Amino acid sequence: MSYESSGKEILSLKSGVRRSNLAEKIKYWIEFFNLTSETNPWSAVYKVAAGKTKRVTHITTLRLQDGSLTTNLQDTLLHMKQKFATDDNEKNGTDTHSQIRTLTQKPLDTEDDEEFTVQEVTNVIQDIGNNKAPGEDGIPNEVWICVGTMLPRHMTAIYNGCLREGVFLKRWKKAKIIPIVKQGKEGSDEVNKFRPISLLDSGGKVWEKLLINTINHHAYSRGHMNENQFGFRPQKKYCRCGNGN
Repeated sequence: MSYESSGKEILSLKSGVRRSNLAEKIKYWIEFFNLTSETNPWSAVYKVAAGKTKRVTHITTLRLQDGSLTTNLQDTLLHMKQKFATDDNEKNGTDTHSQIRTLTQKPLDTEDDEEFTVQEVTNVIQDIGNNKAPGEDGIPNEVWICVGTMLPRHMTAIYNGCLREGVFLKRWKKAKIIPIVKQGKEGSDEVNKFRPISLLDSGGKVWEKLLINTINHHAYSRGHMNENQFGFRPQKKYCRCGNGN
């Protein structure tokens, strides 16, 4: 090989490396500008530098039950909805579902529950934790914690109003569903390759926790819990059931 041809090959390789580097720089600058917000521009710099940026899951063509494939995004999303968010149809329900619907329509003749105290509501709000993905309303837990600290009586009044009226707000029942591709299933065209993650509004989570605390207090204080029940009980470990403790 002559020196002239060798020099041309080296220059060609250098040119290719420069083009590759330039393409990578452009890609990361685009990613940076998409992540950067006006309020905190340096957070994106940290995420890119630390490698904590997440790739968006692309919804691909899926195979239907008849063996055919979806032809557009709308059909793909409809197929996912039918799989992961089935309609609450009374005709498809079991006898247990029918009994529950009947019971919910009967007027209650029991005594009203005691209203939540300010301390009870404050404790639940403080325990919902930070750095959690918000639900459909987009309000993070940090905002709920801040509002609960600044206006504890107002927050308590909201939940006591729900308790008196016996309602669970419909907007709190709505979930934002994020499809996560299961590891090793990236190339599959089956809808089961997705693991749906449901994100609920923090307001509904607080309401649920308040109700759970009330139900648990009622069950434990009146001895309704069987001592042989170890699962889903505080200070009860499953491993102890074989030792009689």
